[in-house]
Amino acid sequence: MNKFSTKKLARAGIIAALYIALTYAFAWASFGPYQARISEALTILPLFYVEAVPALFIGCILGNLVSPLGAWDLLLGSLATLIAASATYFIGRTKLNKHVKIWLGILPPIISNALIVPVVLIIYGVTEFAYPIQALWIALGEVSVIATLGVALYYSVDNMREKKIGVMLD
Repeated sequence: MNKFSTKKLARAGIIAALYIALTYAFAWASFGPYQARISEALTILPLFYVEAVPALFIGCILGNLVSPLGAWDLLLGSLATLIAASATYFIGRTKLNKHVKIWLGILPPIISNALIVPVVLIIYGVTEFAYPIQALWIALGEVSVIATLGVALYYSVDNMREKKIGVMLD
């Protein structure tokens, strides 16, 4: 049975808090038709930790409380993160090589956000682009963050786990 230990609960709290803090600190890049939400780099963490899934979902809900896009962003944007985090977690459980796993692991948040976030932007009329173009802009923003900061975070956490350093252990 895989229960949540105190360490896992604390790690989940840290992940959620980081997601919220990064979303608020970089709010100018977190909302709108052109976005590169820095907090999305954390969406790589479900490759390692099951507790990252609810942590990212809760972090996104609380981060979206300040969204100028209102309740639809709170609901659909957070749902996109939950879907992505869950899919990333299952990729992390595969027997694939870690280098393959990382590149597959970045796809769920890119795809999920590219498909769902444009709907919110169109509902609120903050984009002049048609859905496919807006989806491409969201995907490019996700790629710019996750393929750089997220991949760097992955290798940093992986290195810390291999060296048995700190709270990154299981």
